[in-house]
Amino acid sequence: MTILNETYTLPNGVTIPRLGLGTWFIDDDKAPQAVRDAVEIGYRNIDTAQAYGNERGVGEGVRTSGVPRDELFLSTKLAAEIKDYDGAVAAIDGSLATLGLEHIDLMLIHSPQPWNDFRGGDYAEGNRQAWRALEDAHRAGKIRAIGVSNFQRADLENILAGSTVAPQVNQLLVHAGNTPTELLSYCEEKRILVEAYSPIAHGVILGNADVRAMAEKYGVSVPQLCIRYTLQLGTVSLPKTANPEHMRSNAEVDFEISEDDMTALRDLRDVDYGEHTAFPVYSGK
Repeated sequence: MTILNETYTLPNGVTIPRLGLGTWFIDDDKAPQAVRDAVEIGYRNIDTAQAYGNERGVGEGVRTSGVPRDELFLSTKLAAEIKDYDGAVAAIDGSLATLGLEHIDLMLIHSPQPWNDFRGGDYAEGNRQAWRALEDAHRAGKIRAIGVSNFQRADLENILAGSTVAPQVNQLLVHAGNTPTELLSYCEEKRILVEAYSPIAHGVILGNADVRAMAEKYGVSVPQLCIRYTLQLGTVSLPKTANPEHMRSNAEVDFEISEDDMTALRDLRDVDYGEHTAFPVYSGK
């Protein structure tokens, strides 16, 4: 499982493991064991968010993992509804307290709009204020790297125009069937590392016959194929699971997808999120 030893280096010199553990939908009381299991398997990159409601449990898992804190990379996200400086400052300190950690390795603005207005109104000024709070926490040593999530090009340009620290990461919905090629290219141009959340399309891609056939050709599972796809796109891949067997399997991706098959996966558009369209990120906005 060599992928667990591979890293990217952010523009500020901070290294981030290429494969991480997503913790969305892992209950707070289950999170400590999930984190400990992942760390025992070899994961060093753990991702959470204020909105997930499990920062306390994730922090406990990090503290009790038996691995030195400086060997783990812990990310969290500022709640999407916070669009003012003072609120963001309080929330950053709140995450540190809830996690029970002295620093956060990466903190992101979870969305450019509040979830109840996703891809809706203009929150440019609010995002600039939230970003200023992240910059100040970064300067104070509370956060080692700062970034955003679900930001489109215009949202990134708004931050870049007035920032003293450029976003180092943009965490996006990226998977076979949803590959935002132009946005990925823009982020690469601006030296913004993309993290791919839901690389297995929240599970719905498991039913795609073409993807299943391609996975069989490589002798791998559909999740392994999908995770490998996001890795070959140059992103950090963040599959989410509390199952240690799935954690192990998700890290067994030391194979290479051919250029033709990468193109086929990149061009795939037939993904219906079904019941999951209730969540803003899957709504198609």
